[in-house]
Amino acid sequence: MSLRKQLAFSLGLIVLVIATGTVGYSALEGWGLLDALYMTVITITTIGFEEVHPLTTSGRVFTVILILFSVGAVFYALSYATRILLEGELKDSFGRRKLDKALKKLKGHYIVCGFGRMGRIICEELTASGTPFVVIERAVEAGAVRPGGTLVLKGDATRDEVLREAGIERASGLISVLPSDAENLYVVLSARGLAPSLNIVARAVDDGSEKKLLRAGANRAVSPYHIGALRIAHMLLTPTVVDFIEFTTQSGSIDLHIEELPVATGSSLSGRTIEDCGISRELGVIVVAIKSSDGQMQITPPHKQVINPDDTLVVIGEASKLRALEEMAGGR
Repeated sequence: MSLRKQLAFSLGLIVLVIATGTVGYSALEGWGLLDALYMTVITITTIGFEEVHPLTTSGRVFTVILILFSVGAVFYALSYATRILLEGELKDSFGRRKLDKALKKLKGHYIVCGFGRMGRIICEELTASGTPFVVIERAVEAGAVRPGGTLVLKGDATRDEVLREAGIERASGLISVLPSDAENLYVVLSARGLAPSLNIVARAVDDGSEKKLLRAGANRAVSPYHIGALRIAHMLLTPTVVDFIEFTTQSGSIDLHIEELPVATGSSLSGRTIEDCGISRELGVIVVAIKSSDGQMQITPPHKQVINPDDTLVVIGEASKLRALEEMAGGR
């Protein structure tokens, strides 16, 4: 039986015993309903008060039968209620302990603040890419683990202790997609104070709030309404360009992706030109842009462009070829 049905059955059993005892005493002894109910209650609870009126032989036999049934019913209800209480507490305790262990193991992960419509889509993309992350959300069960292994921490993301619990000191980035700009602003301020080098992306709800989020410490501020409006306009004005972007960025059966690859010091790409590395000729990967360590972005670099350590390559190609290029860029 379900929890609700079992609770209803236990309570119904006790009510049935009380009703049976009241009717029985009233019928056998000729007592009033109040006296019969009082006698039934003191009998069920085994208090042992003096009888309301002297009992006849049939009344005493009925009392013995009532005690046997009532004690069994009460103990059944109490034992079941205790089991529910203990199981619930143990479940919460073990679930919380499991979550704490998982959080302590995380390193280089991402923290997603907010599990609404945007948060769920972000989590789906992070899961598809195999990126470790933890979600902070108020309206979830404590210590929840969602299907697929998504860690969900119940709490207020604007509070420092909650961010520390999510391992912000060991995280690679934080994404704040809470419903209001005020909440996102608080998250950015708290996160920047706890982790000065953390990469922070925040959602901007109202017009003009992007600048405030950037001043508060966010590396990027994204307005979904602004981006959505631009996307709709581009679908009308430049549909082929939009199709190409979707072709290279959306996951699915298409084996073509656009990614960014950081170049490590000592890698086989460092100090060589794009042509010498054979990125296009041997791997069939297109270098769309190169971002230098000082933040300068060079779009469509020439084949004679030298790749320096700490550069970031923006490339398009097949997933298998991009993995090979990632190993070259990482010095492996």
